[in-house]
Amino acid sequence: MRTSGSARAGQYLALLCYLVFLALPFLWLLSTAFKPARELGSLHPTWIPRDPTLGNFRQAFDEQPLLRAAGNSVTAAVAAAVVAVLIATPMAYVMARRRGRLAAAATGWVVISQAFPFVLLIIPLFLVLKNLRLINSLTGLIMVYAVWALPFALWMLSGYVRALPVELEEAAAVDGAGRLRTLVSVTGPLLAPGIVATALFAFVTAWNEFFFALVLLKSPEKQTLPVVLTHFLGAEGVADLGPLAAAAFLATLPSLVIFAVIQRRITGGMLAGAVKS
Repeated sequence: MRTSGSARAGQYLALLCYLVFLALPFLWLLSTAFKPARELGSLHPTWIPRDPTLGNFRQAFDEQPLLRAAGNSVTAAVAAAVVAVLIATPMAYVMARRRGRLAAAATGWVVISQAFPFVLLIIPLFLVLKNLRLINSLTGLIMVYAVWALPFALWMLSGYVRALPVELEEAAAVDGAGRLRTLVSVTGPLLAPGIVATALFAFVTAWNEFFFALVLLKSPEKQTLPVVLTHFLGAEGVADLGPLAAAAFLATLPSLVIFAVIQRRITGGMLAGAVKS
């Protein structure tokens, strides 16, 4: 009993240390966002601002078009997430239910494709989008984000499909339902937690992405939020730290809110009562 209690205490301590490690950058960002300029240059910085101010937020909105950039990021991220989920769901169902060398090769390719760095893809990707006249277009950026999120979405949804009882689909087939009807009416509702989690992954990936948006978007009115954040850096690489921290703090809020809203749906099971009696 003592050994078990000590092991559990050690686990909780390690988890607490890990949570503190993850929270420190966000807490530093939050503290910096509310500090006036004189505190940012202090030789003895403190975690809690001595004279908190909202001036950094006002300055950030005055200097850069954050709302327009946030709108572009929301449009690209939501559209990419929807497209990736719509394509990945039926493909993941086929990959999970069809056994054979082709399915195994497809799964292996999905995993390997995640190892390709952005730099290897940007030149051929730029040429393809140029031929399609989609450079400097949110439509082209959405296509890139959806394709980039698709392999992981396939791998993730395939795991959810394999976790579902095959007996449910067999019962639907006995009742006369075809593959498409089974996917929409039986498998689809049970995949809701996986679909939500996959859409969240695609959204957060697109929301935080910087490299593709920097290369593919040239017009200032079409730039996304991560690209606009770099405008707080001066010509000599000196950051306007207060407004930058304020804008970066606002940029992290959508991801945090989405996680908080759908956390229960992701972690909760939806198979209760699904098996036919």
